[in-house]
Amino acid sequence: MLEIRHLTKTFDGKPALSDVSFQVKTGEIVVLLGPSGSGKSSLLNIVAGLESPDAGRVFWDGKDISHLPAHQRGFGLMFQDYALFPHRDVFHNVAFGLQMARQSPERVAARVRELFQLVGLPAEFEHRDVTSLSGGEQQRVALARALAPQPRLLMLDEPLGALDRALRIRLLEDLSSILRKAGQTSLYVTHDQEEAYAIADRIVLLNAGRVAQIATPQQLYRNPASAFVARFLGFENLLPARVTRSGRRVWLETPIGKLPSQGNRMSGEVTVLLRPDVIQLGKKGAIKLKGKLIKKQFHGQQLQARIEIGKTKLVMDLPSDAELPPIGKPVAISFNPKQAMQVFARE
Repeated sequence: MLEIRHLTKTFDGKPALSDVSFQVKTGEIVVLLGPSGSGKSSLLNIVAGLESPDAGRVFWDGKDISHLPAHQRGFGLMFQDYALFPHRDVFHNVAFGLQMARQSPERVAARVRELFQLVGLPAEFEHRDVTSLSGGEQQRVALARALAPQPRLLMLDEPLGALDRALRIRLLEDLSSILRKAGQTSLYVTHDQEEAYAIADRIVLLNAGRVAQIATPQQLYRNPASAFVARFLGFENLLPARVTRSGRRVWLETPIGKLPSQGNRMSGEVTVLLRPDVIQLGKKGAIKLKGKLIKKQFHGQQLQARIEIGKTKLVMDLPSDAELPPIGKPVAISFNPKQAMQVFARE
């Protein structure tokens, strides 16, 4: 098990990581997620032993490995550009780590065949020139090479980032299946939340070098911990609000009207998230609003509608067969506050 304790790192006086702590359990895939500059690469480099922290420790199975050089950690690293050896064929790329460990030719050949099968490479690829392979094939070779020495931890740095969207989607499912079939403890870096949702057991979301939230994909989506998290995940219905009190009742004054607070203990200025998948057409919900339909977009099994209420625009996620009025026409929407609303401290 990997354990990160209170890692801090600065570059030229600017913090890259600030008091970062989390664990990766044996066999678990943990994704480091965040925007550019959030500290993902710095964190990965420290875990790999390529950089040293200013403070904090890295542990493996309870042993402090913070000062071990990279080659003594027993970790594997897969890069975005794959870094395959152009002068070696596919077989010898995959076999490289095994040969460096001085394993017997018989054991090397058996392990390479095993990995070809695991990552879905045809046996006839053994003597192919790696420069002749497609991006997806190169990705499989790079993954097989990284898995070959059976690393205690496999670190993947934006492994699908160099691929086009269609290929990335297709390979993501294969990658998740391969890592789980191998029981490979993994630390996976990406800036793409959809990619993180698809592959992670847990997600560590970073913001400006700090941990913004640690959660399963389902927990992260259903219960973002802050307005930053909600915004990064793509939620658009974030409304400025002011907490007011009337007797024992607590209200949220928002641009779309006064909303009841659901046990909110905050005061002053806050941010309210209205979940787009819980807002409904019609007047069945407790909070009823009237607006104008200004846009609708078809997204496969989902229809996204944008509603203008005064100067505020709200997004709704509806079933693809939902019946909407023509663009520019009035529309009634509603929601139940307990299911639809989350309140965050103002950032």
